[in-house]
Amino acid sequence: MKKALLLLLLLFPILVFSQVMEGRIRYLITHNWAKKIESVDYLSKQQRERSSYMAGNRWVWKSYNNLFFNETQSKFEESEEKAEPEDEGGYSWRKEVFFLKRDYAKNVQYDGRTILGKTYIIEDTLEAPKWRILNDLKEVAGHVCMKAFLQDTVRKQKIVAWFAQDIPHNGGPEDFFGLPGMILEVDVNDGAMTLTADLIELKKLSTELDPPAKLKGKKIKRVDYDKIVKDHIKQRKAEEEPWFWGIRYI
Repeated sequence: MKKALLLLLLLFPILVFSQVMEGRIRYLITHNWAKKIESVDYLSKQQRERSSYMAGNRWVWKSYNNLFFNETQSKFEESEEKAEPEDEGGYSWRKEVFFLKRDYAKNVQYDGRTILGKTYIIEDTLEAPKWRILNDLKEVAGHVCMKAFLQDTVRKQKIVAWFAQDIPHNGGPEDFFGLPGMILEVDVNDGAMTLTADLIELKKLSTELDPPAKLKGKKIKRVDYDKIVKDHIKQRKAEEEPWFWGIRYI
């Protein structure tokens, strides 16, 4: 009886997702400023201490993002939900254009991103990251996940992802996709930033996958966006300042 119950519990997520492949995954995003600064290898100890002082007393900052998905598409964007109380006299984040739309059936991406004060619309074909799947297992949001590793070539970061094979979808948060199961957790640079699924809702979507109406911005390709990021990092390195001041960490 106990073995039968255990088998049922293991199979339940697979049975559910085989019938419903539409809904929302909420990710808790955790930024660790100390680890971010520590990972900048071109800064001296004194420069890191100065950057840490500029970051203030708040070393950890949390927020929520949503991934809406159906069988063939996904859209990742910031959530209106707050992961922690608003700062009084602390950080103030200006709302900027940010969404990442993916159509896996057509192999296309349609993104809206604001970087360095300018808004860009990226329309291009999808190019899956070159993952290396490992044998490690862990539980995330009630799902047994496998580990995968990626070396980011734009920001030079170590990426560890945990994906759930019982959710047969190759999507994930941010620019991470292309694994044989939904990505439920991502670790960037050994905890400098983490994205962890803490809520999975299977439900019928209405307009959540639609891009914003009347979106304005310069249309570019993905390679153009990556060049903007690389040029910014090169400039900040020459100025001996953390490259992630002013742009997204991933």
